[in-house]
Amino acid sequence: MTAAARSPCVNICQMDAASGWCRGCARSLQEIAGWGSASETRQRQILAGLPVRRAELQRQGLWLTPNRPE
Repeated sequence: MTAAARSPCVNICQMDAASGWCRGCARSLQEIAGWGSASETRQRQILAGLPVRRAELQRQGLWLTPNRPE
């Protein structure tokens, strides 16, 4: 059995209106709201997509947190 996926939340909740992503964790509102009830597979899918989103937010100067080890 694998360990549950750790939430990427960093307690900096500020949504970017253009992308729809949180500037603290790079998830969408739907992903944030559904995290607790999402399957481990879905959580890991979300986590896998975050580096690209973070890079885009950084490129636009919108990223609010430093990279955190996963």
